[in-house]
Amino acid sequence: SSQRMSASRLKNASIAIEDLLKEYDIRLRPSFGNEPLLLDIEIRLASFDSISEVNMDYTLTLYLNQYWRDDRLVFGSKSEEITLTGEIIDKFWLPDTFFPNDKSAYLHDVTEKNKMIRLNGNGEILYGMRFTSTLACMMDLRRYPLDRQNCTVEVESYGYTQADVIMRWKNGRESILDLDKVQLPQFTVTGYDTVSYGLYLATGVYQRLSLSFILQRNIGYFLFQTYLPSMLIVILSWVSFWINHEATSARVALGITTVLTMTTISTGVRSSLPRISYVKAIDIYLVMCFVFVFAALLEYAAVNYLYWGTRAKRRKRKKEENNTERESHADYKLVEEGAGAGGGGGSGDRASPIFGLRSHTTFNCRATTTSIDENCLTRRTKLVIDSQTPRMRPILRGNPGLYSSPLNRNPRQKRVNRLLNHLRTRVINIRQHIPHVQDVNDIDKWSRLCFPILFILFNAVYWPYYMARPQTSS
Repeated sequence: SSQRMSASRLKNASIAIEDLLKEYDIRLRPSFGNEPLLLDIEIRLASFDSISEVNMDYTLTLYLNQYWRDDRLVFGSKSEEITLTGEIIDKFWLPDTFFPNDKSAYLHDVTEKNKMIRLNGNGEILYGMRFTSTLACMMDLRRYPLDRQNCTVEVESYGYTQADVIMRWKNGRESILDLDKVQLPQFTVTGYDTVSYGLYLATGVYQRLSLSFILQRNIGYFLFQTYLPSMLIVILSWVSFWINHEATSARVALGITTVLTMTTISTGVRSSLPRISYVKAIDIYLVMCFVFVFAALLEYAAVNYLYWGTRAKRRKRKKEENNTERESHADYKLVEEGAGAGGGGGSGDRASPIFGLRSHTTFNCRATTTSIDENCLTRRTKLVIDSQTPRMRPILRGNPGLYSSPLNRNPRQKRVNRLLNHLRTRVINIRQHIPHVQDVNDIDKWSRLCFPILFILFNAVYWPYYMARPQTSS
């Protein structure tokens, strides 16, 4: 008897479906010609699959349920229902819902197409499907990786305007299910919101639903992969200040290694990001770390230059002092010989065989600054001319172009030289006011203190600025 009842019920259901579809026109929407159809939307999230900064999109797997009422499909009471799958679904009118920010999507079809339609006796219909969609999400990466993103799922009817179909969230915010079960490796979903609004397009006014997620990026990965290594590389570059400045190979190798390591870290970070023009938070940190590392290398260059430059100056000074002593000793001998030969100091001086020797001994013209003293030049030239024999004087005086000062050539040249002399004087004055380093070890001592303090100050400004995020309007 039970078999007979089930067989008769099955036959009745089949007859009911055939009767429903006999005069059913799939081309016309429910309530055609009357008030707009109310289409309720419900979304159940299965998973967030990935979020891509390079492509500015994210991939989502979700269940989309659509509810509406079709008076042509009434076959009994509300408690009666028929669930249908497979090809028969295509024989019913279905809404032309689409996702405006969708890049690509596919319907799951294992083992069969993940679609179903449930008919209630009073004409209410549930149409459900499961699919994976890659949706566009334009991200603002100025605070990356300490950023917060707002990504949306937008739902709209492709052909029906508000005059035909009005879409709405079935239960407001409660229309989004299982969001608390969704987990992302790099983000935390801190909130969501459901919005409904009319969209004015060239083909009419359409109803659009928008589900927006607030995604907070987790900093843990970047802390261990980028920030901490960068900090350690900067600290490693300071080891150079404690190494003896004469150990050139050790200090240069350390400086260059740290610079190249910072470059490698920066390249790795850039490879996972789009080529955007604006500066990101991580760029600022990496650039500052690079500056600190580079400055540590330049510090050794300065130490090395000052150390060897000072030694070279000392050696040169010592050599000049030795030469001066020798010259004065030779001059003394020469004057002695001249006095002996000439029968007196004056005659010996006049008979000196060295050209211009008397200009050294009798007249000493020193410039206190680098500016050229014209009188000094003139007097020196005059002295050389006067000290020559009478036969050479007319030759020298007769060709002033060879021995006259270049300052006397034209007024323009005079002005240029005067300006240059003024600039030289100013530069020398500035150099005199700059404190001179007596010992190169002082540079290393100051660097040991200044570099860590400046780096701590930079971190003290950077982290509070980027961690105190502006509230996103929900």
